[in-house]
Amino acid sequence: MNKTVIVTDSTADIPADLVKQYNIHIVPLKVMFGEDSYLDGVDISAGEFYKRLVESPQLPTTSQPSPADFVQAYESIFKQYPECSILSIHISSGLSGTYQSAKLATSLLEEKADQITVWDSKSASYGFGLFAAHAAKLAADGKPVEEIIIAIEELRSKRRLYFLVDTLEYLQKGGRIGKASAVLGTLLNIKPILSIDEEGIIFSVEKVRGRKKATARMVELFQQDLTGVTKVHVAVGHTADRGLVEDFLQQLSAVFAVEDVVYSDIGPVIGTHVGPGTIAAYIWPA
Repeated sequence: MNKTVIVTDSTADIPADLVKQYNIHIVPLKVMFGEDSYLDGVDISAGEFYKRLVESPQLPTTSQPSPADFVQAYESIFKQYPECSILSIHISSGLSGTYQSAKLATSLLEEKADQITVWDSKSASYGFGLFAAHAAKLAADGKPVEEIIIAIEELRSKRRLYFLVDTLEYLQKGGRIGKASAVLGTLLNIKPILSIDEEGIIFSVEKVRGRKKATARMVELFQQDLTGVTKVHVAVGHTADRGLVEDFLQQLSAVFAVEDVVYSDIGPVIGTHVGPGTIAAYIWPA
């Protein structure tokens, strides 16, 4: 049976211990502060990024990997495992051109193209990182690509996610909302709750005044989404401050039996658009 190798990109925000345990190959995106360019998760950590983000007068910019970056990654894997199959799992094509870069790279590797499958997660951050981690576990068990895709598509159908943004500043800087809305929202202590639809596009779910009320509302939304479910798996993302998610987890534990919790750092690329103080929650039935 041929080996299956899992490739993803740095916006998956997979905890380092899982990357190492399952030998997940990461292709980094870039984040730029002016002329200073950093490979996401390689040249700059989440903690370093958020410190600089708060101090920077301008919003950093981000860029996807080039097709050449993916060609290099795929060729390196084939050099080590010539007969392997590669499953390349990426951030939603509705949010980034990363998926398209991976597809183009595949077409450039003509002789090996049929050994590479590129999968559009239609999600972001650990919302799809958990798919890559699950795929890597199945690959380690010797499952073929076709079975792995069926499994992660099933997981995607069951998983629910919400993001809570602490400040409107970065949505405004990124052009997603107007300046007047951002100023008014800040004055009213508005905390937007966001999600991602079936096409992989971010949308606003609700705007709630105050963080405590907003996390409580997230729990209510999960209850509505998972009617009849009592036991859940949970993953939470935070912007280099794990303490931010503890109140939410306490509220969640009051209504669900939490089987386990994975903590994920929301990395520089996603963090550029949502800003510090953001938390994300990903939940699926246990």
